[in-house]
Amino acid sequence: MKLAYLSGCLALLMVTTAMAEDTQQPLFDFTGADSTKDWQTVNDGVMGGVSEGKFQITDKKTMEFFGTLSLQNNGGFASVRTKGKKLGLEKGDTLVAKVKGDGREYHMNLSVPTFQIAYNYRAVLQTKKDEWIEVKLPLDKFEATSFGQVVKNAGQVKPSSVNGLGFMLSDKKAGPFKLEIESIKVERARK
Repeated sequence: MKLAYLSGCLALLMVTTAMAEDTQQPLFDFTGADSTKDWQTVNDGVMGGVSEGKFQITDKKTMEFFGTLSLQNNGGFASVRTKGKKLGLEKGDTLVAKVKGDGREYHMNLSVPTFQIAYNYRAVLQTKKDEWIEVKLPLDKFEATSFGQVVKNAGQVKPSSVNGLGFMLSDKKAGPFKLEIESIKVERARK
């Protein structure tokens, strides 16, 4: 009787685990030969700064975003982002990034088309030094910002309008940085 009960619990646990894994769908990984074609860096040089941010695909099939943050010439940000591309996000989605960082605070940015004011949506991504972690960022926790300032009354991000995502460092701490990204997935809320 106990063995049958334990077997039933184990089977339920396995089904529940498999169902949880099924809800995560890959958005980006870096295993393909052309993984770099969808990505680009945008640094504070667009505003006169001198920060250097670069990216590369490693032998381990991860993307490494690295460089040196500088506060000179009113600078202070480095970013890597996708080129414009609809991501197929839906209300209730959570973005899941598997990253290894340097202990610094990064942001995940979501790009949306705008006409009057340049802004995007961002959420904090706190890394642990030299440790792989999985960060879950629900879409309803992203905040509209423009040039680092919160955009009041922008409302929540409209998932269907998101046409890109990226990672940015702007923690006002000059010096070298490195963020390694293994994958970015979307976790869909069950209906």
